[in-house]
Amino acid sequence: MLLTVFLTVVFCGAITLMLLAAVAFIQKKEFFSSAPKEAQAVIQPREKELFYGARIIGWTLLAFSVLMILGVGAVAIWDGVRSEFTFWQFFFRFVFIFTVYKLYDMICFDYFLLMKFKFFQHYYPEVGPVYENRKYGFNLKSQLLKLLVIFPAASALAAWICTLL
Repeated sequence: MLLTVFLTVVFCGAITLMLLAAVAFIQKKEFFSSAPKEAQAVIQPREKELFYGARIIGWTLLAFSVLMILGVGAVAIWDGVRSEFTFWQFFFRFVFIFTVYKLYDMICFDYFLLMKFKFFQHYYPEVGPVYENRKYGFNLKSQLLKLLVIFPAASALAAWICTLL
C-alpha cells in the first residue's frame, strides 16, 4: 500500500510538471486541446519564447514528466507481478492511482490553479473573460465521467492484463 501511495504522489507530480512545462515554458496552442472550446478560440499562438531557452527547458521538463509517468506504470506492474498480485490487488492499485490523480486534477488544477489563482490566465490573459464569473472550469461532466466510469474500466482492463503476466 505504501508503494501505491508513493507512486500516486509521483504520478501527480509528473502531471503537475507536464502542466508547468506546457503552459509556462513551451506555450504551444496544440497542447491545450483539453481546454474548453471557448478558451481555445481566443488563445493566441506564442511565436516568441517567454525568455531565451524557455522552450528547451519546457521540452526537457515534459520529457522528464513522461518518463516519470512511464516509470510509475512500470514499477506498479513490476511490483505487482513480483508480489503475485491478484486481479483485485492490481485493480485497487490502478484505480487508487487514477482516482487520486483525477481528484487532484479537479481540485488543484481546475479549481485552484484555473479559477482561484488564475495560473493559466497569467500566461494567456486573453482567456480571462472566458473564465470570469465561473466557480469551476467548463469540463466537470467530462471529469466525472473519467473519475466514475473510464478510469475504473481502464483499471479493470489493466488489472486483467497484469494477471495474465
